[in-house]
Amino acid sequence: MDEYPLIENHGLLGDLQTAALVTADGTVDWFCVPRFDSPSVFGALLDKEKGGHCTVRPIHATYATRQLYLPDTAVLVTRFMTEAGAGEVIDFMPVTGRTVTSRHRLVRMVRCVRGSMTFDVEIAPRFDYGRKAHRMHITEHGAVFAAEDGTELTVHSIREPEDERMLDVLIDRQDDLHFSLTLQAGQQRGLMLESDADGPPHEFRLADYQRLFEDTVAFWRSWMGQSRYSGRWREAVERSAITLKLMTYAPSGALVAAPTAALPEQLGGERNWDYRFTWIRDASFSVYALLGLGFTEEAKAFIVWLGNRVKERAGRDGDSGPLNIMYKVDGSSDLEEQILDHWEGYAGSAPVRIGNGAATQLQLDIYGEALDSIHFADRHGIQLGHHGWTSLLTNLDWLADHWDQAGDGLWESRGGRKNYTYGRVMSWVAFDRALRLAESNGRPAAAARWHRARDDIYEQVMTEGWSEERRAFVQHYGGEVLDSSLLRMATVGFITPEDPLWISTLDAMEQELVSDSLVYRYDPAASPDGLRGTEGTFSLCTFMYVDALARAGRTNRARLVFEKMLGYANHLGLYAEEIDLTGRQLGNFPQAFTHLALIDAAITLNASLDRR
Repeated sequence: MDEYPLIENHGLLGDLQTAALVTADGTVDWFCVPRFDSPSVFGALLDKEKGGHCTVRPIHATYATRQLYLPDTAVLVTRFMTEAGAGEVIDFMPVTGRTVTSRHRLVRMVRCVRGSMTFDVEIAPRFDYGRKAHRMHITEHGAVFAAEDGTELTVHSIREPEDERMLDVLIDRQDDLHFSLTLQAGQQRGLMLESDADGPPHEFRLADYQRLFEDTVAFWRSWMGQSRYSGRWREAVERSAITLKLMTYAPSGALVAAPTAALPEQLGGERNWDYRFTWIRDASFSVYALLGLGFTEEAKAFIVWLGNRVKERAGRDGDSGPLNIMYKVDGSSDLEEQILDHWEGYAGSAPVRIGNGAATQLQLDIYGEALDSIHFADRHGIQLGHHGWTSLLTNLDWLADHWDQAGDGLWESRGGRKNYTYGRVMSWVAFDRALRLAESNGRPAAAARWHRARDDIYEQVMTEGWSEERRAFVQHYGGEVLDSSLLRMATVGFITPEDPLWISTLDAMEQELVSDSLVYRYDPAASPDGLRGTEGTFSLCTFMYVDALARAGRTNRARLVFEKMLGYANHLGLYAEEIDLTGRQLGNFPQAFTHLALIDAAITLNASLDRR
């Protein structure tokens, strides 16, 4: 733990209510319970000394390590190789289901597959982001870590009754647990970490573990078996699908943007945000990806969640409009931003932020994304009921009154409101999709008003959003800055993919925003966003670029960019938010938006190649 692991040197575990990250050398350095956005129990990812961790690794001074998922599952295998032997740690979280629970289990099974190997195990929780001290009580079958507020983490042993002598236990001054475990080829033993256990530590026999393991594998393979994808990039697409499932809160159907907080977009910089919430935009995009692969139930669950947000805020005319840009996974909207001053941040990247102060920003594009996903779901048989539709009418009435104003923009700028072109384009989408929904389903609608708003927005974007000097659509009216969010203009049908205006925009972006196939959001120096520092290329934008190229008929170029981008994935096929100049991943990890865009790009590009 002398240095921080690379952000990309992690695998993701989850049980559909929370998640954990495991480093490539066997350390759980991020784990929040009972929910994605709950305080951490293990947080060494953001402070290696004060954050807490659970480590299982060989005692040997040198070893090689490899990490993989069992095919079509979220079961993670971390392998260790030495001259004396080879071993592995099998990590998984048994699935919880749709009922909200505070009981979550993380299983860590240790095996020796060749020769012999002694493992060093250290369990050092730090409750409430390291703000609450704990005491440990050790028993015959495990241990209990109890925080001063009553929160507990229980450690159960996985072994046979005669195995007690294999353990050499040490309790340190911080009430952390250390022990060594020596195994010979063919032997396996392990532990289970459990939050809010219903009893004291107990002994799991190997047969009990095997049943739990097989049930977890069966769940993931059964779920993955629903996929209808048969295109050229099945492995990358299906790993992305599993990753998105791991970031979905099953009780509500809401998708978090990422399971982590405060991972930096620039090492040592201040762009460190909490992504453990549900953005209307990101989650709306999930509907296309999920339905595109055949996962109807997940798409339906999110549409229900979205419908509830529309209904509960219908008629509320606050500064940010009837919809917030993000919510907690349960639909609540108290996301007050705080700074954890006692943590140093990943590799010294402070401040460490939890909560998100951008939650009440005015971002007009979210109405278009919401309506587009509702329309897409409707075409796949997932329809809004009467109350959902009437609430949607109220939201559209608000948008008809407010679309022509400055907002904070897709990228959550803290540099002041502007008339963002993307916000206008997506407002056009909102009215366009509402008109289509009303017509196809025979629903009551303010059709004349919606038509007028749609047409007015179109004319405005074509005049105010276009720069003759740049020969491109620009980030905001009156400016000359390019913005890769506008790569979606052709995707949503605002402009045809072969339109000369659009081809010219793509060419301009290629010259200014694309660096060896990787795509920047925009140039912060040309369009100050109220924050210091720079950032890497945005992986989401690179996949959006692939989609745009494929739609414009530049299929060969699209395929090359896509294949290059697949090469930037980590060893497990996972992506953070950004990539820096050295190829290192930055930002929260893994990021749902990136994996959603990967799936969309793969589907579009595959169809384009098939048509040739």
